Amino acid sequence: MASNTSRFDFGAARVLVTGGSNGIGLGIARAFADAGAQVAITGTKASAREYPHDLARFSYSQLDVRDKAGIARVAGSLGALDVLVNNAGANFPFQPSEWDVDVFEDSVRVNLFSAWRFSLACKPLLSASALAGGGSIINLASMASFRAVPIVPGYGSAKAGVVALTRNLAVQWAKQNVRVNAVAPGLTDSNMTTPMKSFPEIEAAEMAKIPMGRRGVPEEIAPAVLFLASAQASYVTGATLAVCGGFAAS
Repeated sequence: MASNTSRFDFGAARVLVTGGSNGIGLGIARAFADAGAQVAITGTKASAREYPHDLARFSYSQLDVRDKAGIARVAGSLGALDVLVNNAGANFPFQPSEWDVDVFEDSVRVNLFSAWRFSLACKPLLSASALAGGGSIINLASMASFRAVPIVPGYGSAKAGVVALTRNLAVQWAKQNVRVNAVAPGLTDSNMTTPMKSFPEIEAAEMAKIPMGRRGVPEEIAPAVLFLASAQASYVTGATLAVCGGFAAS
């Protein structure tokens, strides 16, 4: 049987994946490590040993991405960096919901402000990258960037902001050896989306909008991130790539 699998080589590259301890972030971290990169991740638990899966191949830092000083601490500990993946995120649909003004603001802090702060904090290291194609920032957007998701208005607003932030950073840093792109996953199996399965009507409504008729998995999101960080994408900046089973076209 013919193989059409792409293989990336990130040997000796230094990569940081925020929220790389679970879900899509973990899939991205594993893919970079499999491609030879030195990968650092962040997570909210005190130790990598507290997670049910093995994170021993990664350098781990505990971080709540709402913590400004914590972001500065993690960025300052790196020494060198070639790829920053701003993946950490969360939404807050219940008790209280994002229609509460304070919860809305908290969601924007988690999903947008953290990407902004990490990008600024890591930019000097990324500018100094000798990686072919230059240093890269890959932001995780969402299908919620492009349509209303009234159950999580803060999350949707933040993810729309991530697309705009990606464009602005890309233009600002285009001549400073830093490319900035985004990946917008569709409905993908993760800790964030698992609770949706407990609400069959919501799950069915979302599935009906996906022409491929299924959820994605983190291993299908990661290759898009690696491509955008690779030399093959050296002329790509300011782009948002949808990986959504056709949702964006439906």
